[in-house]
Amino acid sequence: MADEIHTTRDPDGTTHTTTVIDREPRRGGGIGVGLIVLVAIVIAAFFAFQFLANDKTETGAITEAAQKVGDGAQDVGDAAQKAVD
Repeated sequence: MADEIHTTRDPDGTTHTTTVIDREPRRGGGIGVGLIVLVAIVIAAFFAFQFLANDKTETGAITEAAQKVGDGAQDVGDAAQKAVD
């Protein structure tokens, strides 16, 4: 790190001082961005798993209802068969 001070003098006698401060570039900005991306991925995964769990529950309920309708139809068919016999 080297600081430079430049002084210039105009013909009318006024001076202008410019200071140049040489600093190393800051590092670590990628860590903040990485954390934000990681949090976004975790939130997206949470909502995705919630959606999949709801979809499985809905599918299970529909399957169970269809099974009950099929069992009811089988019972009606058995009763009809007994009535014929």
